[in-house]
Amino acid sequence: MPNTLKKKVLIFLGAIGPGLFLIGYNIGTGSVTTMAKAGATYGMTLFWAIVISCIFTYILMVAYGKTTLVTGKTALFNIKTELKGGKWLALYIMAALILGELLALIGIMGIVADLVQEGIRLLTNGTMIAKEWIILVFIFFLSILFWYGKYKTFEKVLTIFVIIMALSFVVVFFMMAPDMGMIVSGMIPDIPDSPDAFGLVAAMAGTTCSAAVFIIRSTVVLEKGWNINNLKDEKRDAFVSSFMMLLISGLIMAVAAGTLHTMGLKLDNTLELISLFEPIGGKVAALLLILGITGAGLSTIFPIVLIAPWLISDYSNKPRDIQSTPFRVLIVIGLLFAFGSLFLEHSPTILMVFSMAFQAAILPAVAIPVFLLLNKKGVMSTKYLATLPMNIGLIIVIAFSLVTTYFAIKGFF
Repeated sequence: MPNTLKKKVLIFLGAIGPGLFLIGYNIGTGSVTTMAKAGATYGMTLFWAIVISCIFTYILMVAYGKTTLVTGKTALFNIKTELKGGKWLALYIMAALILGELLALIGIMGIVADLVQEGIRLLTNGTMIAKEWIILVFIFFLSILFWYGKYKTFEKVLTIFVIIMALSFVVVFFMMAPDMGMIVSGMIPDIPDSPDAFGLVAAMAGTTCSAAVFIIRSTVVLEKGWNINNLKDEKRDAFVSSFMMLLISGLIMAVAAGTLHTMGLKLDNTLELISLFEPIGGKVAALLLILGITGAGLSTIFPIVLIAPWLISDYSNKPRDIQSTPFRVLIVIGLLFAFGSLFLEHSPTILMVFSMAFQAAILPAVAIPVFLLLNKKGVMSTKYLATLPMNIGLIIVIAFSLVTTYFAIKGFF
């Protein structure tokens, strides 16, 4: 790569750091499994749910980013101090997000361990490594990175994971050459008459338009060092992030819809995805999928492990010193939860889908407060109050969040 092009790419990646961080968080093993399951089961008929979720993700990312840059304070602290009853709402959001993310962490590490185990088997023609050893190695290296790293370090590592993930899925898409005609014709919006369709829509909304993303968005724009002068940068960053989420999610669904769906094959867990694709695309396609999904999983673990200490700092308006003793203790406790996958009686994918639908159920508690904050003169001042288009967008998002909550509850039962 020529030096001038390389420099431009690095400048671009540096300018969208928070967005890359959130792509890494949002597109994880649960997202891959959910999008692939939707594509394999229903073709592209649920693609509308991804498109709408990504549009609403952009709106909420801009809203939370703007609130943070104007006030100079993080999301939970703004909710706690500026809204009536905000203290209890902020506590509820914090507790619900930490619980949901710890459940997700257990499922993610279980899926990653399964995938790496399968990858080693494919590369060595049959050698099986125990999952506990795979998890232990990951936890060891992650512990070192968290112990000595800073936000900029995590951003660089996440950038690598996101690029690996995106390239892997792009290559697999072209290798599999799915039926484009079927993909396009299947984009007519529909909710299939099936018991699990509602839960799947809620999970797709939860993994894309995730409540945790918007609360964490507030922290990462401040970690980036941005201020009120970076409002345009924040909007651009939010657009790139949302568009990349749409692109990667759409690619995953299209590959499954153009291959598994046309062949009448169903998908219940992530490991099945590899076993179903290997006969179709060969060992190379299977290994690329393993690489992409593992990258997706590891990129999600970073924000999940940081979420508890960051949210506590957010709520209390305390400094976010990753290398302080309280932060390190919380990070170690978070990493230890990764071993929970060894004690699961069911597939970790079931836990992942549950945790994502759980995220969808928290969305109204995150969407409504930012609407109130953006329209409060004492918080935003007259100059930065929400515009009419922003208010219309937020009202639609709030309605969407209530609908996905209904889908999530219906899916649970």
